[in-house]
Amino acid sequence: MSPSEGVARPIAAFFATIGFAALAICGFGFTSLLTDTDVIAEPRLGQGAGITAMLLAGVVFAATVFGAIRRARYAGAVWVMVATVAAYLVGVVLGGILTGADPALALGVAGEFALSWYALVLAATAAVAAWAGIALGRTRASRPEWPWEREDEDG
Repeated sequence: MSPSEGVARPIAAFFATIGFAALAICGFGFTSLLTDTDVIAEPRLGQGAGITAMLLAGVVFAATVFGAIRRARYAGAVWVMVATVAAYLVGVVLGGILTGADPALALGVAGEFALSWYALVLAATAAVAAWAGIALGRTRASRPEWPWEREDEDG
């Protein structure tokens, strides 16, 4: 890769995914603090539902943001956001079922999540992180250089 090519797409997707996870977890924490509620308020679902949901959302975010970075269109951030929120909802249901909860209860909790502030926080963090990943992938910046490292200057 020449210096003018900018950041490699897999690297941009990696940084965007790490940023998404950090923003989502932080956003969930602050939302919980401000609203005095739990992300998943149903104790019968256990911790497995939240863990599964966040892992699935992270994997789907990583896969879709890589595609969006390859296409280098900012509108791709919308599709990344939609896919990530959908993956989180599916993860709540799957995680609930895998931990032995009633499927109807798990589906109800996913519906409750979809109508909560947490879904808005998740959507916003996915969109922002995807946009940042696309911007990073589009940049043509190169690494910083000392004056003596530049080949185009004589002396």
